Amino acid sequence: MEGLLFCGSYTPYKACVSIGSLESPSLEFEYGDTDCLTAELSELYSYTEEPEFALNRACFEEDFRTQVKDRKWTELDVAEQKAYVMRLLDALEVTNRDRRLKVARAILYLAQGVFDECDTEEDVLHWSRHNIFLLHGMGTFTALLELLSMEIDNNQACSTAVRKPAISLADSTELRVLLSIMYLMVEMVRSEAEDNKPEWRTARETFKAELGSPLYNGEPFALLLFTMVTKFCSMNAPHFPMKKVLLLLWKTILFTLGGFEELQELKVRGRERLNLPPLPEDSIKVVRSMRAASPPASAVELIEQQQQQKRGRRSLKQDSLDTYGERDPFKNDEARDEEEDGDDVDGAIEGEVDPLDRDTIIQPPPPPPPLPLQLCPPSERLSFPKGLPWAPKVREKDIEHFLETSRNKFIGFTLGSDTETLVGLPRPIHESVKTLKQHKYISIAEVQIKREEELQQCPLTLGEEEVEDTPIEILYQGMLPNLSQYVIALLKLLLAAAPTSKAKTDSINILADVLPEEMPITVLQSMKLGVDVNRHKEIIVKAISALLLLLLKHFKLNHIYQFEYISQHLVFANCIPLILKFFNQNIMSYISAKNSICALDFPHCVVYEMPELTAESLESGDSTQFCWRNLFSCINLLRILNKLTKWKHSRTMMLVVFKSAPILKRALKVKQAMMQLYVLKLLKIQTKYLGRQWRKSNMKTMSAIYQKVRHRLNDDWAYGNDIDARPWDFQAEECALRESIERFNNRRYDKSPGGEFAPVDNCLQSVLGQRVELPEDFHYSYEMWLEREVFSQPIQWDELLQAQ
Repeated sequence: MEGLLFCGSYTPYKACVSIGSLESPSLEFEYGDTDCLTAELSELYSYTEEPEFALNRACFEEDFRTQVKDRKWTELDVAEQKAYVMRLLDALEVTNRDRRLKVARAILYLAQGVFDECDTEEDVLHWSRHNIFLLHGMGTFTALLELLSMEIDNNQACSTAVRKPAISLADSTELRVLLSIMYLMVEMVRSEAEDNKPEWRTARETFKAELGSPLYNGEPFALLLFTMVTKFCSMNAPHFPMKKVLLLLWKTILFTLGGFEELQELKVRGRERLNLPPLPEDSIKVVRSMRAASPPASAVELIEQQQQQKRGRRSLKQDSLDTYGERDPFKNDEARDEEEDGDDVDGAIEGEVDPLDRDTIIQPPPPPPPLPLQLCPPSERLSFPKGLPWAPKVREKDIEHFLETSRNKFIGFTLGSDTETLVGLPRPIHESVKTLKQHKYISIAEVQIKREEELQQCPLTLGEEEVEDTPIEILYQGMLPNLSQYVIALLKLLLAAAPTSKAKTDSINILADVLPEEMPITVLQSMKLGVDVNRHKEIIVKAISALLLLLLKHFKLNHIYQFEYISQHLVFANCIPLILKFFNQNIMSYISAKNSICALDFPHCVVYEMPELTAESLESGDSTQFCWRNLFSCINLLRILNKLTKWKHSRTMMLVVFKSAPILKRALKVKQAMMQLYVLKLLKIQTKYLGRQWRKSNMKTMSAIYQKVRHRLNDDWAYGNDIDARPWDFQAEECALRESIERFNNRRYDKSPGGEFAPVDNCLQSVLGQRVELPEDFHYSYEMWLEREVFSQPIQWDELLQAQ
């Protein structure tokens, strides 16, 4: 902590340290809906499936040569290609199962881009896109959907898989082929390219509308995939290839509902429709422009630095630490646990001195001379932000609470929710209210809650609400009856795929579509399978985290109570401790894991010759600085945790009870701005409950929160003044929320004729004269029913008359 620069009374001190081991480079990671197209395609296949590429090509060549003798597929014109595809679709309807599988493999080869006729990966992607739009135009997806429904309902295959002691790739061959074609179709049509044709844009919108509407057996396509997930997790179909199902489900939701850019546009349009002020900033742009803070330095690195620079500097550093009340990070290192303690070494962010301790200092010491220029890189000398990245926000209830407190203090009574009357209040309170109103933010959720209260109070006056049949509304209506099953199934899969989970005999087997029929016999094969299994789990975590985040964000924008309903199911299914358990690992190792073999990734493996794999090449992995999917998954899980706990006092207390602070602080070591932002948000909401000693010994984390997280003007997150006034009653808060959700669901979706406001016929003659539909067998058993229910039952007429 040398070369401290004093830069004004309100600017935190910065430490200009350029020791190589302490300053890790920022991760060049750009968060988005998905990774690049080739990475998303390669993750569809496990390395164990690599021999099947040649099998798909052989099935296509065998059938294609019976129709076309001397030409290649890429040499045919569009009319000839359509004629051949139509013949393949006709062959899909044959009763012979093996014949159907061969035809499906031929279609899969077309969807994969007829790679045997291509010289580069770009050619493979070009022909894959061309063939997929051709297949879509011929109605291939509908034909595949019928075959998929048959395979899902194949009870013989399910019962066989249940009885088998070990399930392998061979048990899910037909399902894997069908799901691979459908995934390639959804992903290729979803992703736009420079060579898009006008007719392809039209086909994209048509396909998007079809997937989001209830055209498939009266329900959206995503619900069929949700059914596969629940059936797999209930152990009724252990052979389902769950990774492919989850990837297809995620991409279907992403395609039909839209990604994060579309969500931002929907939010802007929604605020315009409700006549609300525009958003103060574009959150996506703000996050992308933020710079990462330096990760905390370990005690070992600091000791090495101290040994190199202790001559002539030790006394200066110790005096500075003593003056500002900091503990020396070099004392009693052996007695301190680096990961669990609350000292400033573990919580360091960019090495600044605690800004909130300055009020105890009467006269700050003169700043030491700055380091020579060659020791401080230009980017490190003055990296102070010009301003806070977020505009402050104030809720209406915050203004009401502020005025209620002020009125009680100065005039002795309150005026309820009146925020306009300021009579009797001093001028500073007027100025405070003016400032608060300047930053007042009304969310779409607040408007929806108020509207729902009005509909509940005046159902006859306001009439029935008009609900637009958007894709997210159709999806919610379909998911509503079994939403809890879907949520529990997804969390079961997330738990099974988490790297911190231990194998249990009763846990679900998510490796059915990665394990080969014959287990490896050499060390190289074992290493390859180990990489494949780890990669398989990482992809499952990636798909589930992205899927849950998309559902939460779209439901929240559509209606707040839809969001609260799925959120409450997630909380009740222990999603909060599950995510904390996921992060209770060496998160740097997880993000930098290299569980991939570039030579086996599609489409590289089908275009170029396969190099000889060795144990050394498998151990070294690729040269990337981090694993994109793992960092993507971590950010998604942090965002989910933020959404579950935001403005929920009882759930925030769950973070405190589960001791999440040290777990989250370790995640700050990842030098990526977006991930650090969501970690700091989670630390901010629980800071006031962690105690004064924690805050005192983690002032650098507090400073980072101040710099990077949005401010609420009258939120005393750093002090915790209202702890005693807010007891923790988890059950009461969740029950009150549950009642509001049930009233909303009953009002909007319960269309039973016996509703609360259904008209009642009080005329005895008309009621008795109504024609009642009776079951067919009632006529045969009518006399028995009459004898049992009427004649054999003694009737006390006197008591009956007295009761009248």
